[in-house]
Amino acid sequence: MFKSILVPIDLADTDLAKPAIATAATLSQTWSGTVRLLNVLPMTPVMLAEYVPADFDEQQRQTSEEALAIVARESGIEPARISSVVRQGGIYHEILEEAMHMKADLIVMTSHRPAMRTYFLGSNAGHVVRYAKCSVLVVRH
Repeated sequence: MFKSILVPIDLADTDLAKPAIATAATLSQTWSGTVRLLNVLPMTPVMLAEYVPADFDEQQRQTSEEALAIVARESGIEPARISSVVRQGGIYHEILEEAMHMKADLIVMTSHRPAMRTYFLGSNAGHVVRYAKCSVLVVRH
């Protein structure tokens, strides 16, 4: 049923992602599926561009790819069934784009318990749930 699972990860808080990764690992094993870890890098604001090195975006991407490789190794998922990708842009937009690109059957993501501010402002998880073309499982932390 879930052959292709996308797990967005905030590398600044990998502990928050652990329940989502564990859930994806179990589901992928049950359905003999694959898991793709995704990290989204924010765009460098134009006003800061002159103050950062010319290769800043590439350095950020390389650092993120290395960190995702560590998370993948520590996930307990067989190497042949897990991959990772780094995208740059708006968080929920890039999650939805990657899900469409890889034809994901399921997006598994972690979210904090809702607070009053998320009811009014929305959240990345909320946007993904509303606009994803596939099933979304939100694991509460």
